[in-house]
Amino acid sequence: MKKYEYEIIKMGQRKNIVIIAHDNRKGELIDWTMTNKEKLSHHNLCGTGTTAKLVSAAAGLPVLAFKSGPLGGDQQVGARIAEGSIDFMFFFWDPLEAQPHDPDVKALLRIAALYDIPVATNHATADFLLSSPWMEKEYERRIIDFSKELTIRSEGNLQK
Repeated sequence: MKKYEYEIIKMGQRKNIVIIAHDNRKGELIDWTMTNKEKLSHHNLCGTGTTAKLVSAAAGLPVLAFKSGPLGGDQQVGARIAEGSIDFMFFFWDPLEAQPHDPDVKALLRIAALYDIPVATNHATADFLLSSPWMEKEYERRIIDFSKELTIRSEGNLQK
């Protein structure tokens, strides 16, 4: 079994959570947010464009708004994940409709996986993650040192 080297990133008790929803899922995310308003109020919220504004207005919670996803918001979120300022993502995406910014969405999900960010893409997963005991505790994410891994892989390919 392969052993990796890790960087440990500590999440505090108060998580930095990004909320995102495609147009056909915004209503569901807003309903979910209203149901979970009390729990979410213990964390820092941010989100893309319209989603952030709608959730803030409906739930009365402060939500830092980035640009709309198709206008660069997904990339802003990805950059913040990479720099360590986002711990968690609730992304209610629409699996039945192609989005004009699908490559950005795929890149965002890839960055979340790369940086070991918990991601909920639907109501059930969001419920399970939000009810986790780790939501109210510190948690140490283990991020694989992929730069070292890529060097090892490229050296292995050069030797072939």
